[in-house]
Amino acid sequence: MKDWFKKLINIKEWQKKTKIVTVIVILAIIAACILAALKPSQAQMEKQASPTMKRYIEKDKTLSRKRVTITYNDMFVINYISFSTSGADGIEEKYVGFATKIHKADSGVWGTTGQMVNYTYRMLGVGENLMHGAKLTIVLTVLSIIIGVFLGIILALGKIAKNPIISKVSSAYIFFFRGTPLLIQLFVIYYTVPGVLNFAWKNLFPGDSEAVYKGAFVAALIAFALNSGAYCAEIVRAAIQSIDKGQNEAAKALGMSYAQTMRKIIIPQSIRRMVPPVCNEFIMVLKDASLVFAISLMDITTISKTIMMQEGSYLVFIPALVIYLIITAFFTFIFNKVEKKFSVYE
Repeated sequence: MKDWFKKLINIKEWQKKTKIVTVIVILAIIAACILAALKPSQAQMEKQASPTMKRYIEKDKTLSRKRVTITYNDMFVINYISFSTSGADGIEEKYVGFATKIHKADSGVWGTTGQMVNYTYRMLGVGENLMHGAKLTIVLTVLSIIIGVFLGIILALGKIAKNPIISKVSSAYIFFFRGTPLLIQLFVIYYTVPGVLNFAWKNLFPGDSEAVYKGAFVAALIAFALNSGAYCAEIVRAAIQSIDKGQNEAAKALGMSYAQTMRKIIIPQSIRRMVPPVCNEFIMVLKDASLVFAISLMDITTISKTIMMQEGSYLVFIPALVIYLIITAFFTFIFNKVEKKFSVYE
């Protein structure tokens, strides 16, 4: 009776917390939509250019080589625009649009805000393809884990197989990729393998203007997937071996083969035990994805470093940290829900 009452209280508390979170999320969405509606338009932002800058812009219309560079970044609730001219007499103007007003962003609070918007926009890869910014980080992580889990299942089954050759090969693979740094593995796959086999990763995409980046992405994906496969293999092996041996014996008594036992009895039960460690592996790969800066892939880390080198502002690393934290928090929230659903202790 007491246990039932405690469970009822816990359910009510959970429902109360869920309602509070839901209300907060709805209010935040409404506030964001209102601010987005009140945000100045791009045309209004462009009109803020000084008379001198406007003369340069008008003059550019008659010239084949442009002197004025206009950068416009829209971050839904806030936007940013900058005008800059080339040459010895170059000038630069920056503005931030927020809640119906346009603020000059050359210095002070609005200057810092403008920088943050510009940096964040570029690191998110807004307006760019999947080879840029946060999109690249997420896609690389997701694909690496998907391939790694399938590879891990094969390696785990190989390691516990009765065939000594298959078992030793699988064990050697796991030992190698778990025992060497991921960065070195990335270098070997990106630099050493093409050098030995006499090919270039960019040649996989002939005639493509993004061939260098796409080739680097393929190399990074191979390195991360192979590495993740080794760690996932140990996760899968531990999950399989945690299943009571009596179930194997029962399956044999029913006349089931080893493959049928694994496919129909052992692995389905093991999946519930794999979920938490695989989720942790995902978060680890997500953070390790920053290593692709070493082969010049345009992920969050590479873009933030490039911005720092170009503009000399160390503020760029603040939005980089925040973006990583938001992505990690988002996936952690999802994984917590998945773990609760598949928990073996529910």
